[in-house]
Amino acid sequence: MKTLVNVARYHLVDRLTLVALPWGIMAFSFLVNLVIATALPAPQGDYTGGLLTIYAFLLICGALSMTRSLPFGLMLGISRRTYYLGTALLIAALGVVYGLGLTVLQALERATGGWGAGLHFFRVAWIMDGPWYQTWLTSFVLLVLFFVYGMWYGLVYRRWNLLGLVTFIAAQVLVVLAVVVVASITHNWAAVGHFFVALTAPALTGVLAAVAVALGLGGLTTIRRVTV
Repeated sequence: MKTLVNVARYHLVDRLTLVALPWGIMAFSFLVNLVIATALPAPQGDYTGGLLTIYAFLLICGALSMTRSLPFGLMLGISRRTYYLGTALLIAALGVVYGLGLTVLQALERATGGWGAGLHFFRVAWIMDGPWYQTWLTSFVLLVLFFVYGMWYGLVYRRWNLLGLVTFIAAQVLVVLAVVVVASITHNWAAVGHFFVALTAPALTGVLAAVAVALGLGGLTTIRRVTV
């Protein structure tokens, strides 16, 4: 356990990437959306997708942790498995803290009526618009999911370079395309729609958590093949 904590601390040497930039970019997105909501108020409130910025940047951070930081980490004598699990421990800890921060900001948004402009930046309809504990849990799951997804991308690039990365992306596109084709051929789009309509926010969080675990296991399998 101590070694895993040391790996997490190794990553935190770069606090600019892991702490300052995710929150700084999200803050910039928030200010832009606040200006727009103030200038062009919407009668039903202004729901934006600006919160996605922090998740998207954590995906990039995950990729960087497996490309830029991995070689030096292994040079310190850390095994691939330990490095990966230590990095996962880091994002789990950050997910708890960052998720709590987003939950507090959402509470402030509710208390101020959308920052006085009807802006719903930290409230996301359906998935992050419930009790505070649900928002905290969902935020945590999403933060971890995006980061481990980025870790897998970074590992694929580290192992198979650009061609492997393009192939990895193409394979995912083909899977989505196959699902679309099957649903179209079998005329099951109504069933697909019913599934998502019937899915509650807690259930969706559970599905996303399962996806995050699957992505994490995929990355753990891939790092064993990585050469530095």
